[in-house]
Amino acid sequence: MSLAESASVIDGAFQDIPVIDLSCATSPDENERKALAYQIRDACMNVGFFYVKNHGIPPECIDNVVEVNKEYFKLPTEEKLKLNHKTVANFKGYTPLLDANIEPGNRGDLHEAFQIGWEELEVKAHDEKRANDGAMAGANVWPERPEEYREGMLKYYHAAVAVGKILFPLFALSLELPERYFDDKTKNSAAIMNALHYPPQIGPADDRIVGIGAHTDFECFTILWQQPGIQALQVLNSQKQWIEAPPIDGTLVINLGDQFARWTNDIFKSTVHRAVNRNGVDRYSIPLFFGTDYDVNVEPIASCVSAERPAKYGPVLAGDYVNQRLKEMYY
Repeated sequence: MSLAESASVIDGAFQDIPVIDLSCATSPDENERKALAYQIRDACMNVGFFYVKNHGIPPECIDNVVEVNKEYFKLPTEEKLKLNHKTVANFKGYTPLLDANIEPGNRGDLHEAFQIGWEELEVKAHDEKRANDGAMAGANVWPERPEEYREGMLKYYHAAVAVGKILFPLFALSLELPERYFDDKTKNSAAIMNALHYPPQIGPADDRIVGIGAHTDFECFTILWQQPGIQALQVLNSQKQWIEAPPIDGTLVINLGDQFARWTNDIFKSTVHRAVNRNGVDRYSIPLFFGTDYDVNVEPIASCVSAERPAKYGPVLAGDYVNQRLKEMYY
């Protein structure tokens, strides 16, 4: 059965989110890599979300980035607003509470954020990886405090990018493509990372203000660290039920975004999700949105198109698509 035929019998009425072990991701045994890729394909077609364990990011790297962000978000608002993302190129920097509103009809997203893109840990005057960013061009900005903020953020950023580089060949195998199919489309690590702080939401329940409203992500896939012990992430199935995605120790959450949905002609699901923090405590999470290089045209892959499943999307430049979606979120 072809991918297109397989997709036609998926109902999407999932009740839980699978956990996938990445231990064999770089195995020299091709059969082990393919078996792992088929697990990923099943999750991508049925859910659009999965957890990964044995992902390779050291616990101390996670601990450090969480600690510097707890310190940063405790700073006075006026100090954080010095790097307001609306005064910086392409959404880098600080986003205050309720500034974003990703779900039309809502009254704002109850979180604050700090956003960065690719940057070498050792500063380069001219980074060739950013030469073709086009609509998404713009350097990172950094707060003066805490002093360790840049180092903590970039060490985690590069560790998460390494996870993304491991996943792309597995996605290629899962789509019955050559294992290195995405290599020439992901040379420059077009990844955006947000550190997010969700204050506790108290008072009367109001679904028009939540941590972040119902949405799909913009890039190929998201690599999400979420704080242990605090349930907030919810994923919408085909029956319009919100399925909880609780933190699981030692795992990251992977969810597909719109670029992969467009590339696969909706065979892989970019699933609607939201975060609601009604736990009475502060919550932190760190999503890294991993996409194709910004100068790549994204259009349906031939193996995902058939007479019964014609192409749903025309070509779009990846950077233009992400830029437009961010403008819709913030303006």
